[in-house]
Amino acid sequence: MMKGLLSAFLVLAAVSTGLGKPETKTKKEKRIPQTLSRGWGDELMWTQTYEEALYKAKSSNKPLMVIFHLEDCPHSLALKKAVANSKEIQKLADDDFILLNLVYETTDKHLSPDGQYVPRILFVDPSMTVRADITGRYSNRMYAYEPSDVNLMISNMQKAKQLLKGEL
Repeated sequence: MMKGLLSAFLVLAAVSTGLGKPETKTKKEKRIPQTLSRGWGDELMWTQTYEEALYKAKSSNKPLMVIFHLEDCPHSLALKKAVANSKEIQKLADDDFILLNLVYETTDKHLSPDGQYVPRILFVDPSMTVRADITGRYSNRMYAYEPSDVNLMISNMQKAKQLLKGEL
């Protein structure tokens, strides 16, 4: 009985000390880095699953950018670094895209139109159509990008955004 009263008193004391503190407001709210980014852009809002990403793309009327990669793949790591360091890609991604990066394949075969390889990046419009027409520079791995392809990726992101507006 005495232990119960003592623990109830301690809980009450802990709660009451927190109530008297004034709330502090920050001038500009900085986003908390997300573990879902896996290093592709810690300040960006990433979705967790393909289904969630499709829902958000449709409800927000924004295109979805899907990045397939592996954590220990040297090509994926190099592209990740280039994407994370590109302010223009980060801004476009933050403003105009729903983002998903996957370290596994999905059951949607439309996301591997020319095979399953990494890294590869595909765009899906809000009508849930995979934009197979937006490709990288390789004919044998059409959706592959390298660190030197940052400008092409920016161009393709703008194309995904513009074509979407032109189609609606």
